[in-house]
Amino acid sequence: MRTLIVQCALIAGLSLVTLLGGCSGGSERPRTIVLGIDGLDPGVVDLLMSEGRMPNFARLRQGGAYGRLVSSRPLLSPIIWTTIATGRLPADHQIGHFVAINEQTGEQLPVTSQMRKVKALWNILSAVGRKVAVVGWWATWPAEAVEGVVASDHTCYHFLFDEGATGASDTAGIVYPPARTDEILQLVRRPGDLGQAEIARYVDVPAERAAAQFAFQDDLSHFKWALATAHSYTEIGLELWKRDDPDLMMVYVEGVDSSSHLFGHLFRAEGLKGELAEQQQHYGRTVEQMYELADEIVGRYLEVVDDDTTLVVLSDHGFDLGVLHGDPSKTRDMRRVSERFHKIEGVLYMYGRGVKPAARLDRPVLVDVAPTLLALAGLGAAAEMPGRVLTEGLTFEPPSRSVATYEGGRATAAASGTGSASVDSAILERLRSLGYLDTASPTGERNLASLHFESGRYEDAVEAYRKLIEEKPEDGSLRASLAGTLGALGRYDEALEELDHAERLSPLNPESYHNRGVIYERQGKLDDAIAQ
Repeated sequence: MRTLIVQCALIAGLSLVTLLGGCSGGSERPRTIVLGIDGLDPGVVDLLMSEGRMPNFARLRQGGAYGRLVSSRPLLSPIIWTTIATGRLPADHQIGHFVAINEQTGEQLPVTSQMRKVKALWNILSAVGRKVAVVGWWATWPAEAVEGVVASDHTCYHFLFDEGATGASDTAGIVYPPARTDEILQLVRRPGDLGQAEIARYVDVPAERAAAQFAFQDDLSHFKWALATAHSYTEIGLELWKRDDPDLMMVYVEGVDSSSHLFGHLFRAEGLKGELAEQQQHYGRTVEQMYELADEIVGRYLEVVDDDTTLVVLSDHGFDLGVLHGDPSKTRDMRRVSERFHKIEGVLYMYGRGVKPAARLDRPVLVDVAPTLLALAGLGAAAEMPGRVLTEGLTFEPPSRSVATYEGGRATAAASGTGSASVDSAILERLRSLGYLDTASPTGERNLASLHFESGRYEDAVEAYRKLIEEKPEDGSLRASLAGTLGALGRYDEALEELDHAERLSPLNPESYHNRGVIYERQGKLDDAIAQ
């Protein structure tokens, strides 16, 4: 049978002792470093390891637990990294795309912490008095109040946003606590800080080209941003680990993914001609060198791992390198913005305290990461977290008692959960006056509606699609998706009415005819179904 389609409190009285119950690998004070490397492909890591070019990843593999981390679609970084940080599905955490829109000015900015509807690990650990440090993680601006430090993703901004060249014009909300802002920003490097000597390892360009000012449409400018940002977040993380002594630190590095989008089509490609051959001459080794840089970053973090520390290294997805678009003339535009070349599997390594050496993780998925990190901290996963603890990679039994939820309930004075209350009030008011908190993500909301459908939350999907249609009543594809959702609920008459609207608005949309055919089939009208 064909299927319908759509487009793409804490328990009262729970004591701190209960939360901290359970072993976490034998350490009196367990500590964990999470190093997120965007777009790191497991096949490429294996290839370069076999060539002796990634010795630190080889050390992780031999001395710790490893598995290919199975991601989920859509393969968009803000969605995936928020799922990793919360242990919750996108339909719950509500981050659905890269971009938020300032509804006062129309300005685009990366999705914000205020758009996330559930607690992240840094909120959960702060609420039980643990110290945290967060560096560069997606959707962390404005920085939330925590027991520790947040250097938000506006510290260096993100790939393909103008502010990546110079940093945000307004430093409000970039760092928590605000008094640490200057200290953190002193560790930041910008694209203009990198001269030819520093980029020569990665690219082959003349001195005048290397010294050119940042230009938004220029590939080299964006690569220099990726490299400068990778160095910045690496240094900030290491400094915070040394100065602040956090129990959990989560550091995000975007460089491999950004470089793969820019130059991944050149990776070990043969027989290139014309413009592509010229690109390869300048940037043919860039991606491989960024993988080697990722290995060096891992090595620097391994140096600070002691007997009480676990290092977790992971990526959100892989990347199909060395592949051209069917129409080479479109290669440049396609590679910079499309998730088409993302692959569903990333990497997950665990090493150090509480981890079995040379262990194999059994098909871990995104929502398994947070419960496992909580177990390493001696905490139980909440019942509302759908993932599991990756016990096959651990030397200890995780806490068996699960709390119902970490939403609401006890919080420290600094960390009162997500939403407006967890951001400094003066900063919050300033950002609100500029329109940065009155943001929307139309593409994200559409993705979330589709994810509701895919997870079987049909009533939620209907509500989401109806809201979108109120804003765009002439969008035939939205009405076709609403019809598919109504059909899944058995509300066929309503679905067919929506399809009538959809076909008038978008007569060439195949989704409408597919969904009409499925509904006729379910109604037993086989001749009508075949006609569709």
